[in-house]
Amino acid sequence: MKENIIKNKSFNFAIRSVKLYQYLQAEKKEYVLSKQLLRSGTSVGAMVREAEHSESKMDFIHKMAIAQKEISETIYWLELLKSTDYLSGEQFESINADAVELIKMITSIIKSTKSNLTINN
Repeated sequence: MKENIIKNKSFNFAIRSVKLYQYLQAEKKEYVLSKQLLRSGTSVGAMVREAEHSESKMDFIHKMAIAQKEISETIYWLELLKSTDYLSGEQFESINADAVELIKMITSIIKSTKSNLTINN
């Protein structure tokens, strides 16, 4: 069976989001922003999983578009956490690099799926 890179990367990102949430709660006593980060950071992988079992190409595109919105929101929360000194520059750069990689991959998947849909119609 072929490895599903986006599925693996989004799952690993969800794990990082959970661990960052736990760190922010325990070490920084930050409860509001970290909860937002947890929700959006873990929902990316959930939407990728839903897309994997979509009912149609349009359903697949829709679910991947939601994943794209969720990773974009996650990047916002990461930037806010860095700007408010809850994350160091190094902590931010590490997880943000993964988030940017994910948004680029998801955007590419959406574009290529739309392109294939146009070609086949």
